[in-house]
Amino acid sequence: MKLSACCIAILLAMMTAGGMSAQQHDPGRRSAGVDAHNELTASMKQMHAAMGSIESSGNIDVDFARMMLPHHQAAIDMARTQLLYGKDPQMRRLAQEIITDQESEIELMQLWLKQHGAQR
Repeated sequence: MKLSACCIAILLAMMTAGGMSAQQHDPGRRSAGVDAHNELTASMKQMHAAMGSIESSGNIDVDFARMMLPHHQAAIDMARTQLLYGKDPQMRRLAQEIITDQESEIELMQLWLKQHGAQR
């Protein structure tokens, strides 16, 4: 199952929002929820910095692949955070699928860049 980045972001936002209300009643869960949220936010900041540092090559195909690499890595990092902190079986399964799919797509983009003489 393939999900768009927008769908993933919405699901992650729902996870975070839903989890925080339950954590307000349990200080231990609240701390874990804050840690998880901080990790999700750090992944996004790292992605934005990496994507913003990519200079135009003049070739949209190359630029697309280069910019998608940190985007996909952020999805993997966020999914790993979900596996570390998340409890819901559906969200954990989705996180594992995201990791598998995004890793495969990263490999494809890296191979494409190599075949087209474009450095990362």
